[in-house]
Amino acid sequence: MLRAGRLWGLSPGVAPATLRLLREKRGGASLRGARRVSTSWSPVGAAFNVKAQPQRLELFGERRGLFGVPELSSPEGFHVAQEKALRQTESLVERACAIPPGPQTVCIFDQLSDALCKVADLADFVKIAHPDPAYREAAEEACRNIGTMVEKLNTNVDLYQSLQKLLADEKLMASLDPETRKVAELFMFDFEISGIHLDEEKRQKAVDLNVKILDLSSTFIMRSHFPNKIDKHLLPGYIHYNFECEGEHLLVNNLYAESSDDLVREVAYKVFLYPSLDQLNCLDELLSSRDLLAKLVGYSTYAHRALQGTIAKSPEVVTQFLEKLSEKLSERTMKDFEMMKEMKMKINPQNATFMPWDHPYYSGVIRAERYNIEPSLYCPFFSLGACMEGLNLLFHQLLGISLYVEQPEEGELWCEDVRKLAVVHETEGLLGYIYCDFFQRADKPHQDCHFTIRGGRLKENGEYQLPIVVLMLNLPHSTNNVPPLLTPGMLENLFHEMGHAMHSMLGRTRYQHVTGTRCSTDFAEVPSILMEFFASDYRVVNQFAKHYQTGQPLPKNMVSRLCESKKVCAAADMQLQVFYAALDQIYHGKHPLKRSTTDILKETQEKFYGLPYVPNTVCFRSVPPLKILWVLLCQTWIWTLKHILWTLE
Repeated sequence: MLRAGRLWGLSPGVAPATLRLLREKRGGASLRGARRVSTSWSPVGAAFNVKAQPQRLELFGERRGLFGVPELSSPEGFHVAQEKALRQTESLVERACAIPPGPQTVCIFDQLSDALCKVADLADFVKIAHPDPAYREAAEEACRNIGTMVEKLNTNVDLYQSLQKLLADEKLMASLDPETRKVAELFMFDFEISGIHLDEEKRQKAVDLNVKILDLSSTFIMRSHFPNKIDKHLLPGYIHYNFECEGEHLLVNNLYAESSDDLVREVAYKVFLYPSLDQLNCLDELLSSRDLLAKLVGYSTYAHRALQGTIAKSPEVVTQFLEKLSEKLSERTMKDFEMMKEMKMKINPQNATFMPWDHPYYSGVIRAERYNIEPSLYCPFFSLGACMEGLNLLFHQLLGISLYVEQPEEGELWCEDVRKLAVVHETEGLLGYIYCDFFQRADKPHQDCHFTIRGGRLKENGEYQLPIVVLMLNLPHSTNNVPPLLTPGMLENLFHEMGHAMHSMLGRTRYQHVTGTRCSTDFAEVPSILMEFFASDYRVVNQFAKHYQTGQPLPKNMVSRLCESKKVCAAADMQLQVFYAALDQIYHGKHPLKRSTTDILKETQEKFYGLPYVPNTVCFRSVPPLKILWVLLCQTWIWTLKHILWTLE
C-alpha cells in the first residue's frame, strides 16, 4: 500500500531509466498536466554560484508551510496533516469495500496510497534532515502512525476481498488497460507478503511486528547519523584540528577517507565505526523481528520475502551471483591491493601495513599520480553553478526540458541554503519541483540521497498532480567570494542523484503507486547510473566546465585522463561492494544466526574483501538492505552491455 520514497545514494550510480512518455494518454485521460511558465523564474547556473539570501519577511503575507503544505507551518502541523490523511483513508476504505469490482477499485486503492504517502514520504525526509528537533520529532511520530495504518490496511480482509473480486474476474481483468492491471496485481502482492492469508490473531501479530520493525529501523538509522566521541588526551595534539571539538572530546562523524594523514584516517575508522552496545542490540532485534515476520507470512527467510518478484528472484541466485562476481574479481583485486600497498610503502615506509582505511585514499593517490587528476586541478572548472547549468543544457538537448530557480514562499524551506527548481518541458509546461538541499550543516546526514515528497498521478478532475522531490548532498559552502567547487567525485554524485530526480519528473503514470522511482526496486538505479556516464563524456562536460575565474574550458585531455583513471583499482572498489551485499544477504538469511553480527562481519570481510578486519569496528553505518545489491546488478549489467557494444565495434 505504501512504498518508500527514499533512494539512498551510497555509491556512484545509475538513474531509474525508462521514461514514460510525456504525452502519453491512457483510457482517454491526458497525462500532460501542462502549466503556464512563471515570469519569476531565474536562470539556474547563477543561482547556485551565489550565497542564498535570507528569505524576505512578508509582514502581511500568508506564511506557507514546508513544501507549501499549509498545515506544516509549525511542528504541530504534522499531527493535523496525519489526522486529515487518516480520515481520508477511512472514507476511501468504505468506498472501496462498497463499490462493485472494476477499474474504479484500482483508482480508490491508489488514492489510498497517495493520501498516506503524501504525509509519510514528506515526514520521512523531515525526520532526518530538518535542523529543528521539534520538527524532526513530530515527523518521526507521523511516520510511525502512518506506518501503523499502512500495516493495518495491508491485513484488512474486507479491503483485500474488494480487490480479490476484481482479480478473480478474468473477463473484467482482460478489459483493463495494462497499467491498471499491473497496479492491481502490485496491490495484491502487498496484501500477500503482509500475511492476509493468516487467521485474525496472526494477522495482528504481523501488524505488530511490522510496526516494531519500523520503529527499530528508524532508531537504527537515526543512531547511525550520530558522531562518536573520543577524549582529546587519547590523541596526539597535532591532529586535533581535523575533528570538531566538544569540550574535552573530539567528534568523529565520518571516515575522513580523503585525509592525507594516515593517523587521521586510522583514528576516524576506529572511532567512527566503534560499536555501540545499544546499536548492536538494536540490529540484533531488527534482524530477529524481520526473520519472525518473514516466517509468519510464509517465507523461510527475510531475504526470500524481500527478493520476491524481483529479477534476482531468490537469495540462492543472489549468492551464486556474488560468489561468481567475487571469483572473477579476485585476481584483479589482489593486483589492485598490491599497487596500493606499494604506494603506501613509497609514501610512508615507517607505517607500510595496508589497512581498510587506506583503500579509498591510496586508490585516489594512484589515480592522481598515474593520470595527473589531482582533484584540486579540476575543482576550479566545476563550480556548482556551472555543473547545474551543464545539467540544464543536457536535459534541454535530450528531453526538451529546462530547469529554473523559483523564489520560495516564506516558511516553504527548512534551511535558507535550499534552492527550489521548477522542471519545465518546452511543450508540456511545468512537470514538477526539485528542492536542492546541497550544502553541509550540523546534524545533516552524510549521505547523498533522493527523496520523493509527493508522487505524480492523474487526479480525479483530470489534472496531473505534479511530483515533488528533494535531492540531498553534502557539498562545501562557498568561501571568500569563491563559488562552491566540486571534485570530480562530487560531480558524478550530483549527476547520479539528478538522474533519480528526473526519473521522478518524467516517469509520469496514471497511478502514483508506480510513478517515477516507485518502479520495480531492481530497476530504480538504472537511470541514475546511466546519468553518471554523462559526467565524464567530453561532449557534455565541454559545454559547461569552465574555470570560474578565467572562463577557460576544461581541456579535453583532462577529461580523457579522468575517464581512464576510473579503471584504476576498479576491481578492489567493486570487491568492497560485493562484501557489503554478501553481508546483507547473510544477516537476512537463516536465523537464528550462528554467530554474533560482528563475528559474521569479520568472517564475511575476510572471505569477500581481502583486507583484515579491524577489532571493535562495524561497517553497517546506515547501509540500506539490498541497496548495494541493486547497484551491483545494475553496474554489472551496464558493463556487460558496454563489452558487447565494444565487441560489435
